[in-house]
Amino acid sequence: MAEKRLLENKTVIVTGSKRGMGRQMVTTFAENGANVIAHARVQDDEHMDFCNTLAEKDHVKIIPVYFDLRNESEIKNGIKTIRAKKMVIDGLVNNAGISYTALLQMTSIDQLREIMDVNFFAPYILSQYISKMMLRNKKGSIVNISSSAALDGNPGLSAYGASKSALLCMTRSLAAELGENNIRVNAICPGVTATDMINDMKDDIFRIQKEASFLKKVATPDDIANTAMMLLSDMSKYITGQVISVDGGITQFSKR
Repeated sequence: MAEKRLLENKTVIVTGSKRGMGRQMVTTFAENGANVIAHARVQDDEHMDFCNTLAEKDHVKIIPVYFDLRNESEIKNGIKTIRAKKMVIDGLVNNAGISYTALLQMTSIDQLREIMDVNFFAPYILSQYISKMMLRNKKGSIVNISSSAALDGNPGLSAYGASKSALLCMTRSLAAELGENNIRVNAICPGVTATDMINDMKDDIFRIQKEASFLKKVATPDDIANTAMMLLSDMSKYITGQVISVDGGITQFSKR
């Protein structure tokens, strides 16, 4: 008898699914039996082919949806598209985000607003709408992808860190609000992860972060995807309101 896949027959929304951690999450969730609504900002043939190929390989549904997280009207239209599918939503992973590194005096208000729009306001709005859908079935799991920058006060990360820190406060509050309806809300704080975002990181900072890890290596997208999968699955049915650092010990190291 084949082993049951961890997310068998669950439907999960993943934002920012075109690359990096989001793309790996879609892959990992599909391999484990989930139907995935794969969000991206802009439609293109490569993303469509990725979704179709994965759906065929793992015998699940991979449904691409496209909307800009900086635009509230587009988010609302995206929600309408999701509702029209008439699928029970079991999970939401607020993964999409933008990185930004600059000192306080070099950060404009426009840049700050864009960071907050994508990294905090969009997950907040999506959580509002998707949790309403979950409430009908009195079950669900929301996973917010924050960052180790939310926990550490490193120079140049005041704007980015603040946006990711806001996600942590939201996580704990929503867990308290939604828990009695069996909707769990948790956050993951990745450390430095081998995605194309690290291309923006200076070599010396990358080396310091890597060496600060107890494991002396950076995370892979698979490390983050597997943690998210656990939080979406019934294996974590009594875990809510938690912040899980997946950073090889970097956060703990920096506080000693």
